[in-house]
Amino acid sequence: MNDQGLRELPYVVVAAAILQREGKILLTRRKLDAHQGGLWEFPGGKQELGETLEQCLRRELKEEIDIEVNGLQHFYTLCHRYPEKEVELHFFTCSIFQGDPKPLGSIEMAWVPMGKLAFYEFPAADRPVLRKILQG
Repeated sequence: MNDQGLRELPYVVVAAAILQREGKILLTRRKLDAHQGGLWEFPGGKQELGETLEQCLRRELKEEIDIEVNGLQHFYTLCHRYPEKEVELHFFTCSIFQGDPKPLGSIEMAWVPMGKLAFYEFPAADRPVLRKILQG
């Protein structure tokens, strides 16, 4: 914030899902032309005006990987400042209620065993939640 209490950078609120199945976590790979393009992330996206975080996550998961979820439980929240914007990330654990994930809004997706998550390159903002997941 500057001296007048105003934000200097764009501020984005994001909801993301930690989806687990058979000891694996679902990751998606960002499109190359996107911010942090080519890196792996937890599926989700930007909150729109008037949406709750849960509504945001449900909408984004339907748009990005064509699934519906239930059992949303808050897992972790963090803020991260990139040179060009600030992000507030809210991570939720949840279960797939309907659908089979497809990478509609990303280059690819993968179900990754917990022990192999460290081999995937994530945006800097996702690293704290990755550590929390790996700690159990």
